[in-house]
Amino acid sequence: MTFEPERLGQSKADLAETLRDLRKRAGLSGDRLARRCAMSQSKISKIETGKTTPTLVDVERILRALEAPPQLITEVTALARIANTAWQDARALRRKGLEKKQAELADLERTSTEFRFFLLSMITGLLSTPEYAKASLDHIPGDHSKAIAKKMARQAVLYDETKSFTFLLTEQAARWPVLPAPAMAVQIDRLTSLSHLLNVRLGVLPLAGYMPGCPLNTFTVYDDRIATVEASNGALVFRDARDVSAYLEEFATYERQALFGDEARELLTKWAAEFRR
Repeated sequence: MTFEPERLGQSKADLAETLRDLRKRAGLSGDRLARRCAMSQSKISKIETGKTTPTLVDVERILRALEAPPQLITEVTALARIANTAWQDARALRRKGLEKKQAELADLERTSTEFRFFLLSMITGLLSTPEYAKASLDHIPGDHSKAIAKKMARQAVLYDETKSFTFLLTEQAARWPVLPAPAMAVQIDRLTSLSHLLNVRLGVLPLAGYMPGCPLNTFTVYDDRIATVEASNGALVFRDARDVSAYLEEFATYERQALFGDEARELLTKWAAEFRR
């Protein structure tokens, strides 16, 4: 099944209709199917009406209960994977107002406890100085003062010790000069300062040395339930456990290569000094 971002919304309705039709063709009531799947009848009803998006595990349980043939299982699970993926178009987000995106992120941060950020090319908003946050939006026309204010307000979550954060920054992300050199030095100083927080692990991936894999995108994993992957024209949001697990595994690969603690701070101090020169 081909991935088409514009089909993501419709795929949820398609999945609900497909599962409902398969049950009816099998001659089963919703209650009988629920018993076969060890699910509640209300959950089956919500899945078939599109009120609940089933996970791939849910879909596989339903298809096994319906004794679906292998080819049909392949097709429907592919549809389920797309139904568990959302596309956030950057142009649409800008039309709604970038401050609304900041509100969505704040809500994700409020409802999550463990955060993993892989930063490939730039510093994320939670670690930004106000100058860096403004510069990161300068290429987008319009007044972004509200979005910047909300981005700065979100940083309070870093001081909530019931939550834990791991940030992995490539050398490129830390040193990409979106600001004049003195301001970049201040931004790197902020990274060093935040690395001392007890609930924050800040790792640096220097260009020197061996690095397995080939990272393609910045991504964030919230607990083990949601992974967001950034592209230049939008972001993908994955909710299926298998997709989230894939990003957790990728994160762990880079985490094993990163420098933390005093080693990371030594590099950051060196880079800040180079900007000051």
